This record gives sequence, C-alpha cells and structure tokens, in this order.
Amino acid sequence: MKLVKYLGFFLGTVIFVFAGFLVYSTINWYNPPQELVISENAVPDVICGDSTLSILSWNIGYAGLGDDMDFFMDGGIKVRDNQERTVVNLDSINHLLVQNSSRTFMLVQEIDLFSKRSYKMNEVDILLKHASYFPTFAPNFVVKFVPVPPVSPIGQVNSGIMSLSKYLPKSSVRYGYPGRFGWPNRLFNLRRCMLVNRYPTYGGHDLVLINTHNSAYDDGSLKQQEMKCLKDFVVAEYAKGNYVIVGGDWNQSPPKFPLNRFGEIPQSGSFKLTNIDADFMPGDWKWVFDRDQPTNRYLNEPYSPGKTSTCILDFFLVSPNIEVLSNKTLNLNFRSSDHNPITMSFKLVN
Repeated sequence: MKLVKYLGFFLGTVIFVFAGFLVYSTINWYNPPQELVISENAVPDVICGDSTLSILSWNIGYAGLGDDMDFFMDGGIKVRDNQERTVVNLDSINHLLVQNSSRTFMLVQEIDLFSKRSYKMNEVDILLKHASYFPTFAPNFVVKFVPVPPVSPIGQVNSGIMSLSKYLPKSSVRYGYPGRFGWPNRLFNLRRCMLVNRYPTYGGHDLVLINTHNSAYDDGSLKQQEMKCLKDFVVAEYAKGNYVIVGGDWNQSPPKFPLNRFGEIPQSGSFKLTNIDADFMPGDWKWVFDRDQPTNRYLNEPYSPGKTSTCILDFFLVSPNIEVLSNKTLNLNFRSSDHNPITMSFKLVN
C-alpha cells in the first residue's frame, strides 16, 4: 500500500508541476500587437532615384548551425553546438558581414539575444560592433523555456530578425503574420512576422523594404496565411506607387523551381519542402535568385558536399518598378550557418 501511496504522490506532484509550467508559460506567452512600431524618424534620409543600391540577406542560424551540426527537428540528434564552435561561427559571420559592409542594406534572420542555444551571447551587439548601419530589430521567438527535447531542452530563447541600412528609415514596423499553432504548442513556437522599413525617395514615393522569415515546421496552413498577408501588403504598397523588395528565408522554394535541383529531398524530419504557387504574384513581379547555388542545406546530418541535400529557400521578391542589375548566392559551403547569404544590386525606376 505504501508503494501505491508513494507512486500516487509522485504522479500527483508531476502533474501539478507540469500544470504549473503550462500556466507560467501561458502567462508569459509573447503576444505582441499585430502592428508594432519599432522606430519613427521625423528627418529620415532620402534615396536618390538614380542610385545603384545593393542588399544582402542571410539567415545566420543563430551561429549554432554550422557544417558540423545536425538538428533533432530535421531528423538529426543534436540540440545545439558546443560553445567554442558557436563563437567561431559568429566570428565568421561577422567577418563576412564586414567584408560586405559597402552594401546599402542587410537583412538578417535568426539572430539571438541571450538565448541558451547560443550561450547567452548578445549577437546583435557583436555584429553591430564594427558596422556603420542604422539597425532595426523585430523579435519573433521569445520563450522563457522551450521544453523539447525532454532530455536536453532548448530552454530560453530570445531571437528575431534584423534589418541594417546605410539610410535612416522613415519608419520601421513589425507586422505579425496571422496563424498560430494550437495550444499549448503555440506557447513554445515562433511568432512569425515581417519587419517593414520605409525610405523616402526624391521621386516622392517610398522604398518599402521587407525582411521576412516564414514558417517551417507546419503542415502548410500557416505558410498559406502568411503568404496571403504578405501578398495583400505588397500589392497595396505597389498600388500607391511605392517600390517594394521582400527578402529573407521563405522556408519554401521559388515558383516552378525544381525541388530536386541539387539532389533528392530527404523524407525525414518535420520540414517538408514545397514551391510557392506559380500564379501567386502578378506576372510583372520578379522572383530573384541564383539558380546555380543552393541557399540552404538539410540538418539531418553534418554537412557533406555532394551528399547532404540542399535547396533554395532564400530569395527576393521585387516590384515591377525596380530594375535588378545582378544577383548572386555567396557559396560558403554552409561553414557557419545552414544557409548561404544572397545578394542583389538594383535601381529604382522612375
């Protein structure tokens, strides 16, 4: 009888603690307004219409997903890299950004602030230390404690997307994407968003620069809601005469691009690769990407060139009133992140 009593006490305690944890997580759930103003500037910089501008976009994988890593959500077993390698990755990322510091704009995804998975480093401050940019940051993953996997949980996460610019923007606004996981999964997942910076031009219209990081581990329904929200937004901005660029990690491939272009796609893990619908945007909008280089590699295993599956998830969407001069994926062989950076040069057409 004592054994039954002790067992009942133990199970009751576990249930009580678990229920308390869910209550605590619900109270602390990051739930920002749909529209959150990050900054507004009364005297922003103005972009000349004949300027040649350039942009780099990179999901840096919080400096924790270098070529030595696999990841449990993608069919691997690891949760985070060791601290020494994470520091080395961040130093390499910083070096690449410094090398590209002549670019007008930079869009960064998966950058951490004091998260367990990146050993409590303030990656924003570290990457801005040698940068001469106006920075804006929008959080999209703020959780006090992520309890998976149970043996070695991810723990505290504070992460987001960051946009850097040589020009002081008129405004910077975080727009929350619609859609969310059911309770309680939503308590431990990302709150996806786009970060929208506006820059006035001498022609009287704005350059609207959008940094996006769309859903990955869903059944496709969240991405559909996010994409409709994004489409409605950019079409409305272009109708006003504004210039529009969307860049980032879409977690899907461009329309009609062969999914197996760089090898067969693994079936393990929670991420399922799909294309954006071919008729998603009007025909005069441009999907800009380097067809010859992958931007993402799968994390079911450490990276092995020619063996590990790769694909394109990172690219730009450009409105018809922008002339694309060049674009290129910088093939870093996924040394310091599971993504390669992408670049584009362009002009605003009057």
